[in-house]
Amino acid sequence: MSQLHDGNGNMPDSTRDDELEQLLLGTVHLPSAAAQPSTESQASVTKQVGDIQGALGLFAEATQDMATAVVELNLGRHFACVDFCNQVAEKAAQAISLLYYGRRSVYDHDLKALGALVGAPQEIQEEMARLTPFHPEAFYADTPPEEADEVINADQARDYVACARKIQRWARSIILAA
Repeated sequence: MSQLHDGNGNMPDSTRDDELEQLLLGTVHLPSAAAQPSTESQASVTKQVGDIQGALGLFAEATQDMATAVVELNLGRHFACVDFCNQVAEKAAQAISLLYYGRRSVYDHDLKALGALVGAPQEIQEEMARLTPFHPEAFYADTPPEEADEVINADQARDYVACARKIQRWARSIILAA
């Protein structure tokens, strides 16, 4: 798309509208997870289609969720804690998606699959898989809300906080290097 810009970075209005329409209709294909950029080319992909501001904003939300998870843990609200840990993993990975592809990745609440889509190392994908069951929609399918905090004990919640922190550190190392 960048070849359509003039020397000042501007596009004719009709070209801009055509590109936007193609993007919205899904006829413009952004890089897939299989075409994950190498370390050397990550900067060029970010400059071409990435959204650094969006990535930083979403990563900031993940950081806020991490703090909230710790507060919930200390209040003894263990399901709320791991729910926020689930959100940390999702937002951190989606921030990477924004950075690499300029958009959030579509997925079905399987955090390991989301990790694979954004090129997370296998170790991080495994950590993400551990948090997948704590998406409220999935969790409450088998557990009544009033029993949620009894299903997860404090030690388990602390373990999930450590898991979310690993994921957050992985994403931070990529996003802050961009």
